[in-house]
Amino acid sequence: MGDDLDTTPRARRWVAAGVATVLVVAASVGALTAAMGSSSHPTAGGHGAGTVHLGSTASSAPTESASPVTPTTGATSGGSPAAGADWSTYHGSGARAGVDPSGASLSPARPAWTSVPLGGRLYAEPLVVGGRVIAATEGDTVVALSAHSGAVLWKRTVGSPFRPSTVPGLCGDISPTVGITSTPVVDVGRGEVFVVADVQAGPSGAAHHLVGLDLATGTVLLDQVIDPTGTDPSFELQRAGLALTAGRVIVGFGGNYGDCGPYHGLVVSVPEGGGPSDVFAVDGASGQREGAVWMGGAAPAIDGSGNVWVATGNGSTTRAGAPYDHSDAVLELSPTMRLLQYFAPPSWRSDNAVDADLGSTAPMVLGNGLVFQVGKSQTGYLLRQGALGGIGGQVTSARLCPGAGGNDADGGSAWDAGILYIPCSRGIQAVAVGASPPSLSPRWVAAGGASGPPVVAGGLVWSETRGGVVEAIDPATGATVQRFSVGAVATSFPAVTAADGLVLAVGSGEVHAFCGPAGPPPPE
Repeated sequence: MGDDLDTTPRARRWVAAGVATVLVVAASVGALTAAMGSSSHPTAGGHGAGTVHLGSTASSAPTESASPVTPTTGATSGGSPAAGADWSTYHGSGARAGVDPSGASLSPARPAWTSVPLGGRLYAEPLVVGGRVIAATEGDTVVALSAHSGAVLWKRTVGSPFRPSTVPGLCGDISPTVGITSTPVVDVGRGEVFVVADVQAGPSGAAHHLVGLDLATGTVLLDQVIDPTGTDPSFELQRAGLALTAGRVIVGFGGNYGDCGPYHGLVVSVPEGGGPSDVFAVDGASGQREGAVWMGGAAPAIDGSGNVWVATGNGSTTRAGAPYDHSDAVLELSPTMRLLQYFAPPSWRSDNAVDADLGSTAPMVLGNGLVFQVGKSQTGYLLRQGALGGIGGQVTSARLCPGAGGNDADGGSAWDAGILYIPCSRGIQAVAVGASPPSLSPRWVAAGGASGPPVVAGGLVWSETRGGVVEAIDPATGATVQRFSVGAVATSFPAVTAADGLVLAVGSGEVHAFCGPAGPPPPE
């Protein structure tokens, strides 16, 4: 078992300080692009941005053809996780379907174990790989637990967490420190856990470190600052879960609760071994801001070609006739952050004006030629995967997450046997998807109030309420089958995990495990 003082020998792969930042930008970009100019950006661990891409606003057509990408080992493609019982990435696979790969029975379920306090509040979804549960905290602490007993196998503190109170004018609802907010990702083949840690940088400021840890020991293998040149890291919140594709770690950035300050939506693509990054910036032209890539904590989806799918939040463009700014959208990006195609609703300007993020959830690439997206506007869209169609390009749409006065969808949905399970804030909603013709047919809304990002395991739908209650839901009716309390939770969108015969839920600062009649997995 490791310690939390980070004193063990380590094999760091640093990026050489002083490497010039190279930018490739369109001629029309403004203030952000100018700020992200060709100057170098020295950091303690290396450089952040390499190439910055801003999509053209002149056409809704793809800017280039997608080229096939061979996924690397681990959670890198839209298929199943590398190991049958592993949950190595947000919602279990690059497709983000949220279906338990172990097939274990969970009826009836019972408590298996509860971890000790892990050194900070938990916003990230736990992961399960090789008999280890990986959890990350707002204290910039990463912990490996035994899936069998919950015992701590190693614990590593990777930095001093950022103190928002040190930055005048900074808003947000994570305090007193911001550390690791996003769900990590594990490259199973490399045996490496990747996290992004928000770290205090000087007396007033922040820096985002991409850290790679040895899965078996917690030894630090990589530590690289990834903030793009020209951005203010204090105002950029790294909330979206991490993804892997083509040997690269994909990292989404947005703003804090309250949308304050000069932030921009960013997607950063970093080689797993470290090195210059590629960046796609949303709302990056002169006078623009916002356009968060946060997705309620869900991770970018990775399709079968290795391309990256994200949804973006409200931008600053609201004026009639203003050109499109890639906010309030579904974007398909190459692994090196070239914009391939996009979709935005016809209402994108008015959505921007009222904070109606389309990007409060992540795109769901359904595998049948369709893509699903829903956000704060309570409108769900079906899109053609091969032809998103730009503004107004949806195949069909439907009113979802019913109720007046706002019923946001936040986080990752689940997808199983032709049914979507959507994390509406007033209760999970089941929606049947038809492919020919494309259709969305709402079914039930969960009666028990569970609204956290759902997963499917043991023939049941599992979700956690904002009040810290884990519910097992009948997928046919929406009725609650079992209910377990885990006490207070830190996040508004608590995400559960289902793998290796366990359902895992986060409390405020600990992990709670539940198992079926067979008990927890055997010790490793």
